[in-house]
Amino acid sequence: MLLSLMAFPDIDPVIFSIGPLQIRWYGLAYVTGILLGWRYARMLVGNARLWPEGGSRISALDIDDFLVWATIGIVAGGRIGYILFYDFAAVAANPLRALEIWNGGMSFHGGLLGTLAAMVLFARKRAIPLFSLFDVVCAVVPVGLFFGRVANFINSELWGKLSDAPWAFVFPTGGPFARHPTQLYEAALEGLLLLAALAWLIYRRDALKMPGLVSGVFVSGYALSRIFVEFFREPDAHLGYLAGGWLTMGMVLSLPMLAVGIWAIATARSRAGSPA
Repeated sequence: MLLSLMAFPDIDPVIFSIGPLQIRWYGLAYVTGILLGWRYARMLVGNARLWPEGGSRISALDIDDFLVWATIGIVAGGRIGYILFYDFAAVAANPLRALEIWNGGMSFHGGLLGTLAAMVLFARKRAIPLFSLFDVVCAVVPVGLFFGRVANFINSELWGKLSDAPWAFVFPTGGPFARHPTQLYEAALEGLLLLAALAWLIYRRDALKMPGLVSGVFVSGYALSRIFVEFFREPDAHLGYLAGGWLTMGMVLSLPMLAVGIWAIATARSRAGSPA
């Protein structure tokens, strides 16, 4: 019997409204994740002990300025990625749907590509080491992932398959039966666990002294976490399984990330002491 022992929390996705303007938990999650990530990034670049002799070549002012670039990359890339990977047919039929970010529809993989483009352009403009910028940004991304997945849970979206686990929930939008709370699985794995692992590498293993190591661990760690959770997550209704009754779009998009992450880890030591 797929009955839930856990009551789904009665949290309105809209925090409050001012006339037609609605402030939602989803938007607040993005803002909170970006601001906390910014503060953590400033701490990292300001701690000379974590960097090769001479300290970080990225200044706190660089981090302040990059905040705007990162925000644009996350939002634009996340939305464009979702449209291209998951919702192209619907947006082609109704182009105004592309603007409805308050209804969810943000792709992590698209946001990653948007942020990657922002990092490459910003590093060139400021003449700062690209892989070091990658490492700082990747070290703080799990903060945003945690808040974003919690917001997905509040929105009752991206839930999992039917489950008889005692921690399963009956989601308001998921039918009458209990389902895996895969949003919380991802919040724990991609958010809390990955944040802690990267912090341990940075503060205990001097990972920032080997450019590309932190970003490699993040990218491969995210890919593995996402692939694992996809086995419990309900695939998008309009896409379904791509093959074999188990392969999903999330898995397909994560496999190249895993390959790139492994490459970055394997080559990090060779970049130690180099300007890149």
